[in-house]
Amino acid sequence: MTRKPSPFRSGGAVLPVIAGLFLASGLIRFGGGTAQALTDEIRGMAQKPSETQAIAEPCPPPPDIAAVLAALQAREAEVAAREALLDERAATLDIAGEEVARQIAALEAAQAALQSTLTIADDAAETDVARLTAVYENMKPDEAAALFAEMAPEFAAGFLGRMRPDAAAAVLAGLDPPLAYSISVILAGRNARAPRE
Repeated sequence: MTRKPSPFRSGGAVLPVIAGLFLASGLIRFGGGTAQALTDEIRGMAQKPSETQAIAEPCPPPPDIAAVLAALQAREAEVAAREALLDERAATLDIAGEEVARQIAALEAAQAALQSTLTIADDAAETDVARLTAVYENMKPDEAAALFAEMAPEFAAGFLGRMRPDAAAAVLAGLDPPLAYSISVILAGRNARAPRE
């Protein structure tokens, strides 16, 4: 008995043939440029751009945006110039402030020195006037009256107002009546304008 060949047995050799054709087609495509393109892409991603490679220039903006950008850049330059001017003025004001503070300190020191000198001078003048008043008080009344007759009435009134009342009375008694009267008026009126409580 002869066997009939099975349809599956004869088709068993077809499958490897079809797979081989697919494989050959893939190799042809892979070798025909696709592999080269993939290889170039992988190499490009792996390499870092060097400093010598030119950096791509950005594309120019549209005209309406370019005008806005130009205006913004001009405004930024103007603001930067104003800021520099303000910084310069602030530095100038700081220097001027330091100079004013230095001059105020010098004026305060000069004022303190002047006040000290005036205090010393006032004390010395007061001491001199007190000493001269004591001299006039200890003089004989007729000799003191002769000196007071030669003085201006305001000046004489200043000394008589400082003298002890008994010594001042003796000097006034030795003066001519009109001069004694004018000195008395000055003595009576010298505190007339003083504020009252």
